[in-house]
This record gives sequence, structure tokens and C-alpha cells, in this order.
Amino acid sequence: MNAKTVVITGATGGIGLETARALVTAGADVAIGGRNAVRGHQTLDELKQNLGAGQKLTLYVADLASQADIHRLAAEIHRDHDHIDVLINNAGAFNVQRSVTVDGYETTIAVNHQAYFLLTALLLDLIRKASAGRIVNVSSCGHAYGSKTIDFDDLDGAHRYRGTWAYFQSKLANVLFTNELARRLGPSPVTVNALHPGDIGSGFGSNNGSLLKLLMRLARPFLMTPQRGAETSIYLATSPEVAGKTAGYYVKKRLTPSSLPSLDQGLARRLWEITERRTGNPYAAIGL
Repeated sequence: MNAKTVVITGATGGIGLETARALVTAGADVAIGGRNAVRGHQTLDELKQNLGAGQKLTLYVADLASQADIHRLAAEIHRDHDHIDVLINNAGAFNVQRSVTVDGYETTIAVNHQAYFLLTALLLDLIRKASAGRIVNVSSCGHAYGSKTIDFDDLDGAHRYRGTWAYFQSKLANVLFTNELARRLGPSPVTVNALHPGDIGSGFGSNNGSLLKLLMRLARPFLMTPQRGAETSIYLATSPEVAGKTAGYYVKKRLTPSSLPSLDQGLARRLWEITERRTGNPYAAIGL
């Protein structure tokens, strides 16, 4: 990974941090994204200990629940980098209680899906400048659970909100987005793949109060470590085994069938069209 440029969102904790640590150790120039500036600088100081001569490590602070912040983040990355070899869309949210972003969208679908969609569009020109750019979308086996579809009539859960269902819907959206983007890119040096990292014992979801924190603490001995959970993200970012392979869904570093709804091209196109409108038509602007 020497001289490779990697951008990772949600890289200040959990599997994002472990992915960043591994790629820095492998010699990549890594741009880490996080929402909290204090935590971001702590992560930056920690990762700097693994830097080799000439390597670059950059912190970008942005709230991916805000489309204005995503645009600012993309502009800052353009300012600092002339290409991106790997974009890892890793940041995610789980919310027991419904909340709405500054843009008026339900937070889970906004952060877990719309942020992937918008940031990828805004950085696609830099990814295309790499010799073989890779886009890695962190999804979940949860994409196959819940209603197993997208509720276009209530995408923001305004009429009925269930935190787990909102999360599962957003993870299905990740796989649908992966497949549709790969289809639209066609034969291209740029590849896009999705993954399930495993059931991770990390701080994910700790924003939901003391009861969920307690349950996660009790479950932690039975869950994977963040280090193990990061393995498939690292594999898709670095392995020559997946060079040129696109529209895949990977579990434990193996190509694995995703759910039948995730392969529905009509569903993927409808989600794409709606997300385009909700994010300001970023792909139409670049002719994709």
C-alpha cells in the first residue's frame, strides 16, 4: 500500500480505527474522518506512532448527518489530494429513538446510506484518477432482516419508526447502492464492493442510553473484536485477490450471496433515483 491514498469515514473508533491502523502500518497515506474533533486528534496522535518516512496522515472533522458538511469534507479532500486509491464508507449510526437531521431526513438513513451515496459522488473524480480505484461500503448481514425491502412510502419513519428496522433498511440500501453504482460504472478500473464486518463488540450504538450500553457490555464476550471485524474492510482495500472484481458482497473475506431483495435491479434503480433527489442530484451532475 506504499504511496496509496485511502479515505476512511468513521475512523476514530471501532472497526474504522482498526482499518486505519492497519493501512497506516501497511504504508498507505490515510485520511481519517470523524465527527468529534477531540477524539479525532487523539486518534491522529495515536496513528502517527505507526507512520513511516514520507507517509501522510490527515484528519477531517465532519458530521455526515449534514449534507453541507459532506460537501465541505469533499472540498477539503480535493484540496489536499490529487487522487484516491480507496474510499471506505465506514461511518454508521443506530438510533433507538427517531431523530431528524439538519436537512430534514431521518438520521439513520441519512448517515448510513445517503452519506455514502453523496460522498462517493463528490469524490468519484479523484477515485477515477487512481490506476484502479476501489470503493468499499460497510454494510451488515442485517440487510437481509426486517421487512427485507425499502419502504419508499415512509423512508424517514415519520409514520412508524423502529430503530432496528431503520438500521436494517439502511444496510439493505448500502448493498443496493453498491450494485447499482457498479452497474452504472460499467467496465471500469473503479470497483465497488460491500461487506458484513461481523458482530462487533465496540462502542457502536452507545449513544442510545444506559440500557443498551449495559446490554452491549454483557454481550461483548460473545462478539468479535474490532480488530477481527476490520479484516474484511482491509481485505477489500488491499488484496490483489479482488482486483477488478466489483458488485460483490463479502463476509469473512469471502464472496457471499447477499439477500434476494439486494439483487433487485428495479429496487436499486428506484432507491438511486430517490436518493439522487434527496442529495441534490450529485451523479446527474457528473453524467452517471
